Order: sequence, then C-alpha cells, then structure tokens
Amino acid sequence: MHDAFYSSMGQGWPQVADLALAFVLTSLIGLERRAKGKSAGLRTHALVGLGAALFMLVSKYGFADLLGEEDIALDPSRIAAQIVSGVGFLGGGVIFVRRDVVRGLTTAAIVWVSAAVGMACGAGLPLLAIVAVAMHFLTVWGFTKLGYYLPDAEPPRLRMTYQEGRGVLATALTLCTERGFVVTETDAQRGTEAERMTVTLAVSGKGSVPELVGELMDVPGMIAVNSKENERHAGE
Repeated sequence: MHDAFYSSMGQGWPQVADLALAFVLTSLIGLERRAKGKSAGLRTHALVGLGAALFMLVSKYGFADLLGEEDIALDPSRIAAQIVSGVGFLGGGVIFVRRDVVRGLTTAAIVWVSAAVGMACGAGLPLLAIVAVAMHFLTVWGFTKLGYYLPDAEPPRLRMTYQEGRGVLATALTLCTERGFVVTETDAQRGTEAERMTVTLAVSGKGSVPELVGELMDVPGMIAVNSKENERHAGE
C-alpha cells in the first residue's frame, strides 16, 4: 500500500507539482476572463486545466500495471486526443449559450488553450505551459491594444430592422455614440412588412462592434441587427 504513493507509480510529489502548476496557470487565465465579465471565468478555466493535467497523468501512469500483459497494447496519446475532442464540445456550448459568434469563438479558444496548458503540465512540459500562458496574455491584451492603431480597411456597417414609432433609431444612435462610434453614413429603406424600417449605418470608432450589436439587439422594438462581422436575429 505504501509503495502506491511513490513517484514511480505516478502518485508522488512530482505529479502533484504538475497538477498544482496546471491549476495555478489556468487560474491566471480564468482571472483575466473573469475581469472581463465572461461567463467562462475563473472556475471554468481552472477546472479545465486541472482536469486535462490529471487525464494526462492517468494516461502516463495509470496503466503501468498492465505493461507486459499478453494481448494488451497501450497508446497513451489516445487520451490526449480525447481531451481535445471533449474540450471542443465544451467550447461549442460556450458559443451556443452566449449567442454571439465573435465573443463566443474567442472564449471557446481560450478554454481550449487552458486545456492545452493543463495537458502540457501533465505531460511534464512546464516551460511550454508557462510560455503558452504568457502568449495568451500577449494576445488578449497586446493584440487588443494593437488593433486600436490599425486602420480599418472598410468601416463596419450595421443593418438594423426595427418597428417604427418606438424611438428605436434614436436609441441606436445614442448607443453608438456612447460606445465610441461615429455614424458616418446612413441609408434608410422601408421594410417589406408594414411598420418596419431597415436602416444601414456606417460607423467609425475603436469600440467593439460585437458588443454594440449585442446591445442594439436588446433595444425594445429591434427585430434584427446584421453586420459584416456579426449576425444576430431575435428568436434564434
């Protein structure tokens, strides 16, 4: 019984250190996500990284007692492949629940990175795990700020369909201004159905177009908001 806790059996302090490192690194990712108010935050990323690390350790050490048995072939890489597939389903759930393609994809990708960090820790590759987390922060912070200085090839266009007589357009223009956008062009058309209007707005600014689309969809009387980067419809 005492021998079961030796590191050679996969349950020693080196393996505990691998789990702890996975927990700490993915918790840092989760803290950043929680600070931005994302649904997949601290607990989600910490558990994904911890679980991925544990799966990798089980893959490496959990079947050692079967080695040498006849008619038994072990392939430790199969568990790693299943982790990737399982996290893919989790990421798909994040996209579906948020009903926002752009933000959902980024959140799903970061959950995927958390799993990869946990796998690296469980595989005994701590340096790669630490570098991956550093690159994560470079991406979510550095690239976001870099985008402020990159010129847009074409200004985003928002195509709104809404019910007339409810002050939807005035509210939409106010939201654009509050979110740091300037409306540079408008094009109004009457919808095919009665009491419906369709207005296309060309906007310029450094705000988040997906977040603006999400807020516009919450305006009473708004039916649909489409953009080149995002598409959401009421009732989806």
